[in-house]
Amino acid sequence: MDISKIPSPCFVLDEALLRKNLQLIDRVQREAGVQIILAFKGFAMWSAFPLVRQYLSGATASSLSEARLCFEEMKTRAHTYSVAYLPREFGQIMKYSSHITFNSQAQYKRFRRRLEKHPERISPGIRVNPEWSPVGTALYNPAAPGSRLGEVAENFKGRLPEGIEGLHFHTLCESSSFDLEQTLEHFEQRFGAFLPGLKWVNFGGGHLMTRHRYDVEHLIGVLRAFRARHPHLQVILEPGSAIAWDTGVLVASVLDVVKNKGIKTAILDVSFTAHMPDTLEMPYRPRVRNANAEPTPSDKFQYRLGGVSCLSGDFMTEYAFDRPLKVGQKIVFEDMIHYTMVKSTTFNGVTHPAIAIWREDGRLDVVKKFGYRDYKGRLS
Repeated sequence: MDISKIPSPCFVLDEALLRKNLQLIDRVQREAGVQIILAFKGFAMWSAFPLVRQYLSGATASSLSEARLCFEEMKTRAHTYSVAYLPREFGQIMKYSSHITFNSQAQYKRFRRRLEKHPERISPGIRVNPEWSPVGTALYNPAAPGSRLGEVAENFKGRLPEGIEGLHFHTLCESSSFDLEQTLEHFEQRFGAFLPGLKWVNFGGGHLMTRHRYDVEHLIGVLRAFRARHPHLQVILEPGSAIAWDTGVLVASVLDVVKNKGIKTAILDVSFTAHMPDTLEMPYRPRVRNANAEPTPSDKFQYRLGGVSCLSGDFMTEYAFDRPLKVGQKIVFEDMIHYTMVKSTTFNGVTHPAIAIWREDGRLDVVKKFGYRDYKGRLS
C-alpha cells in the first residue's frame, strides 16, 4: 500500500488482507461444520461485500437498517437480533430476516403472532445470558450482574416459550477459543436441558480467530466437540472484529504543532472522538506506524496526537517518533477498519475520512467521499 497515493483523511481497506482473513474463517467453518456470518456492527463496508460473499453466506443485523443492508448488499436475509423491536418497524424487519432473535420472552410473546402470519418462513430464537464472561471492561461485558441483554436461566422456569427454535448468547469480546470453551460450559450447564428441542444455537461474536497466535486448531476442536454432543443443532458464529481484523488503516495528516509547558501536540485532520471513538471509550491505545506508543524519557521527539474537534479530551498521550513531525506529514493509524467506520460521526462538522479500497491489483479505489450534504443530511 503506497501511503503517498492516499488522500487524507481516509480509511483504507487492504483487499488482499481481507481475503486472507476470509480464507481462514472459511476454513474454520468448513472443518468445524458450522456457519460463520458477518456481524454488521463490526464491519458494514458494503463496497467490500462482493468479496465477503465469496466466503460467507450470511450476516447478522441489529436494526432495520442493518437488516435491509444485508438483504440488498449481502443478497440474503439477515439473522436479526435487537434489544427491543419497534412495532412500526417489525413488518419490514420480517421482510429482510430469515432468523429473528428476541432479547426477552416478553418481546417474543408480543410479536409471535405477527411472525406466524408472515408469508416467509422465519425462525424465532431468544437470547440467553450464561452469567459468565471473560470481558473485563464493564462497558463491553454483556453478562454483568443485572445485564439487560438476554434472559437468565431462572426466568424460564424450566421451559422455553412455545415455538422458539434457537438460543443465542454473546459473552465474548476479542476473546480466545479457550474463553469460548469456558462459556460453553456455563451455557450448557444452565440451558443444556433445552437443546434437544431446538434447531440452532448462535454463539454470538467476539471470536477473534484472525488475530496472531489465536489457537485456530483449538477452536475447531471446541466446535466439533459441541457438535458431537448435539449433532442435530446448527451452530452459528457471528464475529465482529475477526472479519476485518488488521486489514486496513486510517491515514491522517499533521495540520499544526501546538506547544504548551513542554508538551507538544500534533493536531491532525482526524478526530479520536468522532472517527476512532473506541480509543477513548474502551479505551485502547492505537498503533501508529513508525512510532513508539510507550516512549521513554530518552526519546527526543515526543508528541501527543490531537484530534481536530473542540473536545478537550480528543487526543492520545505521547508517542515517540524518529524525527520531528512537520505540517503536512502523514500519520498512519493501524488496524482501523473494524468498529471504526461503523461508529464514526460528524461531530463538530469535522471532515469525515474518505473510504477507499487498496485493490489486490495495486489500484487505489476511493469508493466514498464525504462533504457538507452528509453532515447536513443527518440533522434537521
